[in-house]
Amino acid sequence: QGKRMTSFASVFVTPLVDDSIEVKINPADITWDTFRSGGAGGQNVNKVETGVRLRYNYKDPDTGETREILIENTETRSQLDNRENAMRLLRSQLYDMELQRRMAEQAKIEAGKKKIEWGSQIRSYVFDDRRVKDHRTGWQTSDVNGVMDGDIDGFIKAYLMEFASNE
Repeated sequence: QGKRMTSFASVFVTPLVDDSIEVKINPADITWDTFRSGGAGGQNVNKVETGVRLRYNYKDPDTGETREILIENTETRSQLDNRENAMRLLRSQLYDMELQRRMAEQAKIEAGKKKIEWGSQIRSYVFDDRRVKDHRTGWQTSDVNGVMDGDIDGFIKAYLMEFASNE
């Protein structure tokens, strides 16, 4: 009845995330050292090299930088058990590092979200004036019905051209 109605809608598209984290360890990147553990365990730990030191050359997938991860294990009186424990600790540490990397990526994506408020819109649909305008690129069309039916190629092309010219 002569009143203009204003409403907001927000759509945020996020990429599908692979939730499975597979830790791959190249045995060639591992160096093992053994040493006498000492401490509780009697004469065995003082005479036999039951402690293990694992050195792993980790290559960061983002920067390509290599750094060393050092893990020592003297939990048991058996060198074999200590090796297995050290490998388990390495896998756990690599898993956690990958999880942190993915969470940082997701936070970067989330930081691009805009608030749902006046002035943050990227596109206006004005049905009375038969106009749809993209505020980021300035591209507009009078084919409101076409846009509502999914014909948004013009908007995509204008955005891609704007994005390419900004780089």
